[in-house]
Amino acid sequence: MKLDSYWNDSLPATPVASAQGLPAQVDVAIVGGGFTGLSAALQLARRGASVVVLEAGATVAPEASGRNGGHVNNGLALDYVEVADRVGVERARAWYHAYDSAVDAVERLVQQEHIDCGFLRHGKLKLATKAYQVDALHRSAERLVADGVDTDVRVLGADEVRSEVQSERFVGGLLYPRSAQMHMGRFAQGLAQAAQRQGAQIHTGTRVNRVERVQGQVHRLHTERGVVRANQVLLATGASRHGGYGSFGWLRRRIVPIGSFIVVTEPLGAERANALLAQRRTYTTIANIHHYFRLTEDHRLVFGGRARFAISSPTSDAASGEVLRQGLAETFPQLGKVRLDYCWGGLVDITQDRLPHAGERDGLFYSMGYSGHGTQMSVLMGQRMAEVMAGNEDANPWKDRSWPAIPGHFGPPWFLPAVGLYFRLKDRLA
Repeated sequence: MKLDSYWNDSLPATPVASAQGLPAQVDVAIVGGGFTGLSAALQLARRGASVVVLEAGATVAPEASGRNGGHVNNGLALDYVEVADRVGVERARAWYHAYDSAVDAVERLVQQEHIDCGFLRHGKLKLATKAYQVDALHRSAERLVADGVDTDVRVLGADEVRSEVQSERFVGGLLYPRSAQMHMGRFAQGLAQAAQRQGAQIHTGTRVNRVERVQGQVHRLHTERGVVRANQVLLATGASRHGGYGSFGWLRRRIVPIGSFIVVTEPLGAERANALLAQRRTYTTIANIHHYFRLTEDHRLVFGGRARFAISSPTSDAASGEVLRQGLAETFPQLGKVRLDYCWGGLVDITQDRLPHAGERDGLFYSMGYSGHGTQMSVLMGQRMAEVMAGNEDANPWKDRSWPAIPGHFGPPWFLPAVGLYFRLKDRLA
């Protein structure tokens, strides 16, 4: 079993890093070569800006963008009813529709740039294992329709769910037809190549150690390979543990890096895979300690979840893989002793309100905190932050939101084991 991301391990060997040296001066420097950074680089370069992407990792998308479950889902990270009751229907509707726009943005890029990443829009099915969860799905669907937010969602009964998910665990589900899926590594590679065609430079293995403000929005970015002066800077680092960003170190107090872990089976064969998940959608369960899964183009099952409340590392990933192996066997016992070919973990950039945060502070622009729903929103926000940096602040759907520090959070998330215990207890008692 490889302790590596299937998305990155199954890529064609096509280098995307720039061959030229680090530029001394650019219009825009982007810190982070995930989907936010690459999407912004493409959009800014199309506008004629000189752009450099500085990525600490050895490849593009080495962190969350290349280490997730392969879902491109619409819908909020929180239940719509909860969000609408908290902030009002108008704002909740706008945020929900931003995720619709995000899935559309991914599809549009795939088509425009001819990115071969297996993009499929087969929908998402949110699965319930208990009767009270089905009741919650009904409430959510009814409110989405009544508020004019999403009239396409539909609750499926137990028999309908079992007709497409070969498992006895689920007693109902909520179908979101607009959701999609893709091969994350091939999308990242295609997005990087598209940005380079427009003139953007991408430098991997280039860690930013310090950002020094010169005046206004002009900064010097100190890297291990030299110094870059930029008229504007976009921070697109997510929960990355690389580097410190000077006056922007306050990010560490506002984002909790939580590990999410994934295993991928050996190829099951088309017949067996189609019997397992007949509609080949993306699937996620409702529990606090939830699972998510889907099939790949080569008929593997990708099965993930917050197996352990721990930071990803080779030791932690391997231990989490064994937890997921048990969860997979409980969900799909008919797979028996299927071989697991891949196991890996990644960091989810969780915010306290579980919603993204984006804007400008101390002359630095930022977009992050996608809280496990980032593959599509990161792409959209790269595009939108390019517009914001060009002067259109209204392009940011998350503008003007307060972002207080998380009490007691100053560095490594020491409180994760206690949080995990709390959520496990909630699931057991529900």
